[in-house]
Amino acid sequence: MNPRTPDPFYKGKVRDLYPVSDTSMIIVASDRISAFDVVFPDIVPDKGKILNRVSLLWFEALRKSGFEQKHGLRDHILESEISKFPDPFTNYEPFEGRSILVQKTNRIDFECVVRGYLAGSGYKEYLKTGEICGHKLPKGLKNSDRLPEPIFTPATKAPDGEHDENVSIDYMRSRIGDTLTEKLEKLSIEIFQFASELLEPEGIILCDTKFEFGLDDDGAIVLIDEILTPDSSRYWNQAYYKPGENQTGYDKQFIRDYVESLGWDKKPPAPSLPEDVIQKTIQLYGEIQEKIQKALHF
Repeated sequence: MNPRTPDPFYKGKVRDLYPVSDTSMIIVASDRISAFDVVFPDIVPDKGKILNRVSLLWFEALRKSGFEQKHGLRDHILESEISKFPDPFTNYEPFEGRSILVQKTNRIDFECVVRGYLAGSGYKEYLKTGEICGHKLPKGLKNSDRLPEPIFTPATKAPDGEHDENVSIDYMRSRIGDTLTEKLEKLSIEIFQFASELLEPEGIILCDTKFEFGLDDDGAIVLIDEILTPDSSRYWNQAYYKPGENQTGYDKQFIRDYVESLGWDKKPPAPSLPEDVIQKTIQLYGEIQEKIQKALHF
């Protein structure tokens, strides 16, 4: 590492945060990969660059389409070209293609999850209760069924090493208030629908995704972190969509399915990933990046 470059002040599961000023920081997407909130010992080469690029594509689409202006929203990105980063990060090669300079915000400690289909932890909760996060759903739904309409199903932001937990909207209201909760619900669903409509002509189903938001010093809502990446979303291939089973997709579900087949208890340490699983993951992530690039014509 460049001896002039500070150490990260925070290392997350897959992202590292570097200090810049009182109002800004640099987010670096690593090649680490996690599932079930546990980081694996192996890396997926160039995964961080794909996630960074996909996020930037969607942020740009929200801006250029007029979505942000229409909904009174903005994102946290200040700069994505390392040649324009402040010293000592200017042209720092390890950050190339995997980093963004962003505005610091007061993070809202909920993941804003939107589900258009029944899958993952939502499906498991539905089997037990007939509901997801307080949303009562029709009886008899199968794994991967399309929901009558997209639903907002928040989750807590758990500390590293612990599992995020689905919570009800009422719980979220009790922590951050009715007004902010309703704004985040509306924004999250609107972004989900915006993305879904753009992807449909490319034969891609956006099953679910999660967003994170912060508040600036004036209390305005800011879209932060990553958006609509194959780490934070389930992307399915419409051509192979078949309700009643796990779907063929372009996301982290491939790794989840593999480690679940091992009987892993989803607690640290995570098992090692064989080379063929790593290579397949790279292939899937690269394919969805190409399809998203094709879908976004802004």
